[in-house]
Amino acid sequence: MNSATRERLFGFHHAFDHPVTLAVTIGLAAILLVVPLVLFVLARLGRIEGAQRQELWRRYYSWLVMVPLLLGPILAGAAWTILGIGVLSLFCYREYARATGLFREKLISLVVVIGIVAVTLTVLDHWYGLFVALTPYTVGLIACAALLRDEPQGYIQRVALGILGFVLFGSCFGHLAYLANDASYRPCLVLVLVSVELNDVFAFLSGKTLGKRKLAPKTSPNKTLGGALGALVLTTLLVAGLGHYVFQGTALARPEHLFVLGVLISLVGQFGDLMLSAIKRDLGIKDMGMTIPGHGGLLDRFDSIILVSPLVFHYINYFVGVGLGQTPRIFSGG
Repeated sequence: MNSATRERLFGFHHAFDHPVTLAVTIGLAAILLVVPLVLFVLARLGRIEGAQRQELWRRYYSWLVMVPLLLGPILAGAAWTILGIGVLSLFCYREYARATGLFREKLISLVVVIGIVAVTLTVLDHWYGLFVALTPYTVGLIACAALLRDEPQGYIQRVALGILGFVLFGSCFGHLAYLANDASYRPCLVLVLVSVELNDVFAFLSGKTLGKRKLAPKTSPNKTLGGALGALVLTTLLVAGLGHYVFQGTALARPEHLFVLGVLISLVGQFGDLMLSAIKRDLGIKDMGMTIPGHGGLLDRFDSIILVSPLVFHYINYFVGVGLGQTPRIFSGG
């Protein structure tokens, strides 16, 4: 392993070399410092009271923990980022398996977990060929493992739940992790995470001010067409603005490419949110878990990023490549 690879994987000395990473980190820290003052003023003015005030404080305390947990690994090094996303994938699958009842299928769950771990280690190794192959391999293994019980009744459901779990939490999250194999992964990941999270905020604020017509009342009663359109416009502008600096000097820095990227992130992020809402409605539950106070489970917080991850990876890879010039098969020695 050469020094450049070691520094990318485990070094933090160049964490703030890119202005976008520095600006977003300072901005998030400033927001976390200002929010308590805003909540205090609103409480004194009588704008928020009782249960609403307690709920807002719970959400603030949750973000006080989540922001360092999300930003810390990215700043610390690519290896910590990849491993962190791998752990997130496993915990999200745990919530999914418990909610759907798939955890009772021990062998299928074991295959999914091994698949997620294999994806994480392959990403860490920067072995793209095996990374691509692991999805069909794991899908086939799930289909085979489900046969060993010799119980045809319910076979389709067991296999479908297992495949969906691996594709969402192994393959999709794996694409997000693979971005860490790029030399400039920090500003790229910051752009993706910030734009996806703010896409939800923009949809909420636009829905409160402009929303009248329901978007999908049976799936998510609180979402409105006005909120979706407002998020689409604001997120596209945000991605185009930040993306100009993140991809400066590359083919992706052209305005039309960045605007398309922003539209895709906003639309697919909202579909990811609706996807989880549909799953919860189908299961008859409100939240996938209770891991994060005020937010529900990890899946309730990170649902939008699931479908966005492979889309962003392949969009960036098409225009500028991902991990080009970096040592491949770092640990396996290919």
